[in-house]
Amino acid sequence: MSSIVVVGSVNDDIVASVSRLPAPGETVTGAELGRFPGGKGANQALAAQRLGADVSLIACVGDDAAADEALALLRRGGVDLSKCRRIEGATTGTALIAVAPSGENHIIVAPGANRMLTPDDVEAIHADALICQLEVPVPVVVEAARAFRGFFCVNLAPAAEIDVEVLQRADLVVVNETESNWYGGSLKACTGLVATTHGAGIATLARDGQLIAEAKPPSVQAVDTTGAGDTFTAALAVSLVEGQEPEQALRYACAAGAVATMKMGAQPSLPDRDSVLKWL
Repeated sequence: MSSIVVVGSVNDDIVASVSRLPAPGETVTGAELGRFPGGKGANQALAAQRLGADVSLIACVGDDAAADEALALLRRGGVDLSKCRRIEGATTGTALIAVAPSGENHIIVAPGANRMLTPDDVEAIHADALICQLEVPVPVVVEAARAFRGFFCVNLAPAAEIDVEVLQRADLVVVNETESNWYGGSLKACTGLVATTHGAGIATLARDGQLIAEAKPPSVQAVDTTGAGDTFTAALAVSLVEGQEPEQALRYACAAGAVATMKMGAQPSLPDRDSVLKWL
């Protein structure tokens, strides 16, 4: 079993299921409301755990009731939370999510305690792999890239300015189509693998600008796409660390991401290994 540390965000997701996503300035009523644990860091940690890794999460939450809700499925799923700090006086991160019947969504995040994570939190990490995203302060990700010596994966989401040394250090960079366009030519600095997703379209894996693998997710009935990208990232990292060939790992990650869209809520929808293999 591979050991993976995830450095990232923990959020309380408030999800409104709407008949259609609103246009700017428009109000859409008649929504159904749900509340789920989320946050890119937490999602990727639980996804990796369910897919067979031994996972520890480094994160910050508030000292509010929302923290218990946001950590509930992680704790129940066996993720090590010993390095998840509660910050006195802070609120737990919150995401406001509108989801259309097609599964497409609009997301607004209030980071709260996620802003309180510091470079000191990531100075001594020992594991087979480390996964980071950008819902925590960028200096934390930079320090993690400098300090960690194992397989390093960074999911460049949400898109933000990032030090080139992170791109040069990463063994795996994951972006979606929108993020890939935002970063543009700066991704040429990547020396490891670069995975690019296109929703239900073909995902690609490249090295040094050369395509080395591509795969298409299985066709599923999407209910909520929240967390699909996090599942893809976790599945790809777990597979590569386990020694799977890039093409096989990409197919597995695409299947995992697709299965994660079949239920409402980010973490309740995260699949286990057997569920993914059924779609392969």
